[in-house]
Amino acid sequence: MRFDVILLPSAEADLDGYTAREQRVILDALAQFLEVDADIETKRRKRLRNNPLAPWALRIGQFRAFYEIGEPGLVRVSAIGHKKHNDLFIRGEKVII
Repeated sequence: MRFDVILLPSAEADLDGYTAREQRVILDALAQFLEVDADIETKRRKRLRNNPLAPWALRIGQFRAFYEIGEPGLVRVSAIGHKKHNDLFIRGEKVII
């Protein structure tokens, strides 16, 4: 199934903290991995349990994009962060999930 991917304002603000190259890597991965079959679990896409950020996560190397599947055919990316070891950082702050 095909999906339209939109970034919520919070995700756009998260992207501002990364270099232009990192932003391009993240946006390219969002298009590649979420426009088709975003609702099917794979090595990169994972359904999360009791997560305050979003019910789904996409792994893009050290980066993580958190998203939800709304209306049929719509994916909303709500947060983008990066992992350092086992810690997740969004906008420079450590986040517990």
